[in-house]
Amino acid sequence: MKIGVTGVTGRMGRTIATLVLQDSVVELASALVRQGGGQEGGDLGEFLGFEKNGSKLISDIDQFIQSCDAIIDFSAPALSLEMAQKCAENKKVLVCGTTGFSEAEKQKFASFAKDAVIIWSSNMSLGVNLLMNLAEKVAGILHEDFDIEILEMHHNNKVDSPSGTALSLGAAVAKGRGVDLKTVGNMARVGKEAKRQKGEIGFAALRGGDVIGDHTIIFAGDGERVELTHKASNRDIFAKGAIRAAIWGSAKDSGFYSMRDVLS
Repeated sequence: MKIGVTGVTGRMGRTIATLVLQDSVVELASALVRQGGGQEGGDLGEFLGFEKNGSKLISDIDQFIQSCDAIIDFSAPALSLEMAQKCAENKKVLVCGTTGFSEAEKQKFASFAKDAVIIWSSNMSLGVNLLMNLAEKVAGILHEDFDIEILEMHHNNKVDSPSGTALSLGAAVAKGRGVDLKTVGNMARVGKEAKRQKGEIGFAALRGGDVIGDHTIIFAGDGERVELTHKASNRDIFAKGAIRAAIWGSAKDSGFYSMRDVLS
């Protein structure tokens, strides 16, 4: 199975491409780079610090799409939407970990899944997806007797806030409670009239240093507190999950899937 990787000049893209290159099941076919960036046409193996392997750095999106069977994309909403459209047109598998979509962009992105296998998750790690399952179950058991707060911390260059993973965790606990996150979610508390409301799901976002990703769901009751935490110390966990998802998706019919589907 030939895999193409977008954003290979970034930290996440480079990590994914390196692990695909070293994987014994899949093949690193190509990587997409920005036009005019000076990397076009270079050998991908050499770019990643290995021997030349014949795979190329490509700036033309159509050429990139044609070079592979599946694409792993951790980029930005605009490029991810274009990747989804191209994958639908060419019947390619898309594994996407991009966050920061607006509601309209999410709907448009998902619409392309009628003609392609699209696997999207705000977090591809096995541990985080296990955490989502646990959080949903705990929320269903504790009900509104416990207040729920979600705390996340990431590196100082992260753009979106709260993180996509925090929002997915919020959706999981909301589902466990049988409520709509859009209705009960509180993304920030500012001012003198910021008292917590009964039943709301609160979020807090911290940014600093090189933190890859820490997430904690706090269930706070009277006299006791339950906390579920996941801390990422290596980006390899996201890359390995994405590769596993690509292999899984190659045997599926067109549709919109999540990492939780892959694990199930």
